[in-house]
Amino acid sequence: MSNPFQNPSTLPYQLPPFAQIREEDFLPAFETGIREHLAEIEAIIAEPAPASFDNTIVAMERAGQALRRVALVFFNNSSAHSTEGIQAVETEIAPRLAAHEDNIYLNAALFERVNAVGTTGLDAESARLAEEYRQRFVRAGAQLDDAAQQRLRELNGELSRLSTEFGQRLLRDTNASALFVDDASELDGLSADDIASAADAAEAAGHSGRYLLTLILPTSQPAMESLTNRETRRRLHEASVNRGSRDNADNTVGVAADMAALRAERAALLGFTNHAELATDDQTAPSLDAIHDMLERLAKPAVRNARAEAEQLEEVAGHPIEAWDWSFYSEKVRSERYNVDLAALRPYFELDRVLNEGVFFAANRLYGLTFHERDDLEGYHPEVRIWEVREEDGSELGLFLGDYYTRDTKNGGAWMNSFVEQSRLAGTRAVVVNNLNVSRPPAGEPTLLTFDEVRTTFHEFGHALHGLFSDVTYPLFSGTSVPRDFVEYPSQVNEMWMLWPEVVNNYARHHQTGEPLPREMIDKLVAARQWGEGFATTEYLGAALLDLAWHELPPGTTVEDPLAFEKQALHDAGVDYAPVPPRYRAGYFKHIFAGGYSAAYYAYIWSEVLDADSVEWFKESGGLTRKNGEHFRKELLSRGYSVDPLDAFASFRGRAASIDPLLERRGLAEQA
Repeated sequence: MSNPFQNPSTLPYQLPPFAQIREEDFLPAFETGIREHLAEIEAIIAEPAPASFDNTIVAMERAGQALRRVALVFFNNSSAHSTEGIQAVETEIAPRLAAHEDNIYLNAALFERVNAVGTTGLDAESARLAEEYRQRFVRAGAQLDDAAQQRLRELNGELSRLSTEFGQRLLRDTNASALFVDDASELDGLSADDIASAADAAEAAGHSGRYLLTLILPTSQPAMESLTNRETRRRLHEASVNRGSRDNADNTVGVAADMAALRAERAALLGFTNHAELATDDQTAPSLDAIHDMLERLAKPAVRNARAEAEQLEEVAGHPIEAWDWSFYSEKVRSERYNVDLAALRPYFELDRVLNEGVFFAANRLYGLTFHERDDLEGYHPEVRIWEVREEDGSELGLFLGDYYTRDTKNGGAWMNSFVEQSRLAGTRAVVVNNLNVSRPPAGEPTLLTFDEVRTTFHEFGHALHGLFSDVTYPLFSGTSVPRDFVEYPSQVNEMWMLWPEVVNNYARHHQTGEPLPREMIDKLVAARQWGEGFATTEYLGAALLDLAWHELPPGTTVEDPLAFEKQALHDAGVDYAPVPPRYRAGYFKHIFAGGYSAAYYAYIWSEVLDADSVEWFKESGGLTRKNGEHFRKELLSRGYSVDPLDAFASFRGRAASIDPLLERRGLAEQA
């Protein structure tokens, strides 16, 4: 039986043939793909004709397709359905892939050809591609001497191994840290459906008669908003923040410290002061100093606002506020001040309706898209759903997959991945997936989302649109293949439609009665937007500044006590406010130790500068219209990395971005 990854899929849009793929197919597919890719690279080097754009750069873009096919499927599965078999393959293949990349980017003969390619006469995208390849070789160490390159290979292999180990340990420890409670009274405040889901989760874990609260990736857990039992809240909070730092075989903080030290050494080899300087060298931010300037400008007023919020919480609570109290009493203040009870909104947020009448509806109004569920196509897990996406004229655009429920083989959090990337060179259209971690309801009951889960659904679909709308020639520039501090921008813009009147009136209807969410409640939600921004900004900045602290360590530094290091780093950054712990700590900071965001977690707020300014443009220009959608799509969403991202933004906005809308949004305008 042939390996299902050997040839392009014959399914619509080259959707991977998931029904045929077995776990045992992955490793041989990787091995074959690596061999074929190296043979293609050797053929480029052996080409007798002088190096040209077509025989070198374009040939590199065409190479490695079999390897790309298996990698795109496998690394989605390693996050979304990480079985023991998948983990075993990942442990073996990750360092081999790192070595394979080194074999390409540290190949002196190949670099010589790439460096010899001129750009005279090339169109703008082609010239940009040639220069991008040249820069990637340099940044990968192509100009280092043999001894330095050998050490670089060793570092890359070890970092790949440790990153895989961090992710696998974290998944196991997150599952093991989930909170069991013995009596339903300890879950007072949760809805009947949530309690039933907790009972089902405990039953599935082999603990009949008990209740299980599973953990999502960030520090703050959704149940904290509703649990009236303070002891249960404390236990849930401590289960969350202690992940990865417990004294067991799945401790991750030691792995994190090792990775930080190795990254610092690698940065020095490549001529940088530290890893943060290396990681931000090719981002849209002009410098590491500029990043610090922005974060430090926000930190003091954010903490000031958080402390002011805490005073109001303590008035309601009647006692000092601890970290496990914050979400609970914050919702009480929101309810009392703005008459908004987020928990009471859930009956209006049924998953299918949020998708079809909210997310897809907004995409139709803006871009003319239609969505057609394809029950004849199969995903990588029975819970995955597939929609064909068509243009306004009925022509084909791509496929969108949705994988919404949590499971013990899925990493926490939410994300978008690609299975097939758009490219005119390859003749492919996009196939993308959104992953969320929504609790599965009891059998026969509707899936009701929290307010934050609705926001996340809109957010992740913004990434999906970025992939689906890609209209570039070369695979290297496709879709979301943009700098980390730009990739979050389109997804954050898409959140604006969540409470846009035309959209929310269409999807927010009671799942039993069909009654719309009252207009006055929507107005109150809008009015209450700035409540809690002190907390939200401070917890975010805590994580972003911790990320930089870990990655600004000078070479040769060893962090013996990661928790003490983090405490000092938060103090030095001015965000050490105990009731508001950072959104992530090292033990479960998957973004930076197993997710590609090392020294780049600042990207969310850097992107939010562009996002907030874009929201102002949409409001000024008439909002949810086809004209506005087409302008945003044409000038920005379709461009991928084929143009400089900030040039694309300026083309869309008519000028460079202003930080003022962000400061206004987060309640920092008068204090920053």
